Amino acid sequence: MTEKLAALNRAPAGEFVRAIGPVYEHSPHFAERVAARRPFASADALRVALRAEVDGARDEEKMALIMAHPDLVGRVVLTAESQGEQAAAGLNGLSPEEVRRFQDYNAAYRGKFGFPFIICARLNKKDAILEAFPQRLANDTATERETALGEIHKIAALRLHDILWEN
Repeated sequence: MTEKLAALNRAPAGEFVRAIGPVYEHSPHFAERVAARRPFASADALRVALRAEVDGARDEEKMALIMAHPDLVGRVVLTAESQGEQAAAGLNGLSPEEVRRFQDYNAAYRGKFGFPFIICARLNKKDAILEAFPQRLANDTATERETALGEIHKIAALRLHDILWEN
């Protein structure tokens, strides 16, 4: 167990939620729900508990979690986590043509599915992301909801790792 996890296991619930809440974009209620299950024996046990909360959530909550994510290369103010993740994928230094492609794909994706395109940017680079758009646009809505949630879980696992192992 990391020192940070041990400290979070002992911390007041509010402190735990402040630390772990950003794991799922703008959705600290998932951290609130697992706070009562402490202590966690490992980082993986905490990750599994958080994931179970999301997977067991009502459909409306899952959709709210999906909708909480920004468009890639969008115009909204990003959380610090999203900003770093998009930068890691090389999305902060795009040419005007690349920006237009992202905007066109984002619009087509939202138009078809009604929610933002979500991909774990830290595990992909801009070219792979641009290639994923047309492939995923061929999916049906149910498949894309599940794909989005799967990508959100990848993002969350990386964010949790950062929280527990950063210096």
